[in-house]
Amino acid sequence: MDKATTVTAQPTGLRLQDYAPLIGDETVARISAKAAALDGKSVQHINATKHGGGVAEILQSLIPLFNDVGIAARWDIIQGTPPFYDVTKSIHNYLQGKDGDFTSEQWGLYEETNAGNAGVLEDCDVILIHDPQPLPLVRERKNGQRWLWRCHIDLSTTNQAVWSRAQPYVNQYDSAVFSLPAYQQPLDRPIRFIKPAINPFTAKNVPMPADQCEVVLDRYNIPRDKPIVTQVSRFDPWKNPVGVVEAADIARKTVDFTLVLLGNMADDDPEGKVIFDQVKDMAHENTIISAEGDDADLVNALQSYSDVVMQKSTREGFGLTVTEAMWKSRAVIGGRVDGIGAQIEDGVNGFLVGSIDEAAQRLVELIGSPDLRSRIGETARESVREKFLLSRLLEDHLDWLASVG
Repeated sequence: MDKATTVTAQPTGLRLQDYAPLIGDETVARISAKAAALDGKSVQHINATKHGGGVAEILQSLIPLFNDVGIAARWDIIQGTPPFYDVTKSIHNYLQGKDGDFTSEQWGLYEETNAGNAGVLEDCDVILIHDPQPLPLVRERKNGQRWLWRCHIDLSTTNQAVWSRAQPYVNQYDSAVFSLPAYQQPLDRPIRFIKPAINPFTAKNVPMPADQCEVVLDRYNIPRDKPIVTQVSRFDPWKNPVGVVEAADIARKTVDFTLVLLGNMADDDPEGKVIFDQVKDMAHENTIISAEGDDADLVNALQSYSDVVMQKSTREGFGLTVTEAMWKSRAVIGGRVDGIGAQIEDGVNGFLVGSIDEAAQRLVELIGSPDLRSRIGETARESVREKFLLSRLLEDHLDWLASVG
């Protein structure tokens, strides 16, 4: 197999010092000191896609920040055939709780494709593998290297048969990180917990004035004559776009609004087109289904301009789209799952719902109460500033690197 692709991360948010107005000079100095203590270690991050998911978005911004503080960081992706991505998407679904298991042929394809990607590995001090797709690359480790595994998905109800296949690989790593304690699985290696975070300086997250939002929405023929309710996420069954449409249908019996479901098609997600078509077939006439989610301006405009943002996931490793909308002072309705519950305190900086009827009820309440939306949104933005900016994620990674020597 050809050598995997090296990804050039974007320059936006390149310097730690850019975060000083948001986090303070003392925090910047503390993070810089931790980086200096690592004495210029080199780190190679590896995942399975360069765009279309939260991991890729984090790495686009985190790699430049690593390099800014003196850690030589690079980012590469593995390559595979469509059948390989079918298998890895199934692994993702099984590990998030779907019933089933693999044939020996499918598992063999998974292992063989990873073996064929051995050429991606560089002579770095630390190899940091993201998620299950490149997990077996650890078989290629060199003496003296530290290998770390970062799991971004929700393992709270994991399929134990499939986890038992993955676990021996994870136990070959020096350490593993999960987003939340609820996702932890038994391992023979040290475990840490690191929540994801957003870069506030990307095109998707910088402040967008209302008049500029209107220009972008008009460009995509998104009407502004009614309140707008938006969900931004991949077309994935765990993101539950079907449930969002059903909740909107119930809420429309009381209030009128335009629903926008915006997503994209990740390179490693063959399920996306199926879900997209399913949701499009059931959509109400005042519902817009769009796969233009790679347009950062459109994402920003929708999240900034919408009256309510939803993320009604049934499983969620974390949900960066929740963080993004909260940063824009939006009132967010999220599924009552661990990843979203780590961000939203119900009734304080957003709302958590456990059913379609509950989601519809919150939609009606929020659309009818601008004051409530404003109060919730202001609290939401401050909670992101305190807990979920990329500078904190960088510091957590520096602490992790220090812990493995």
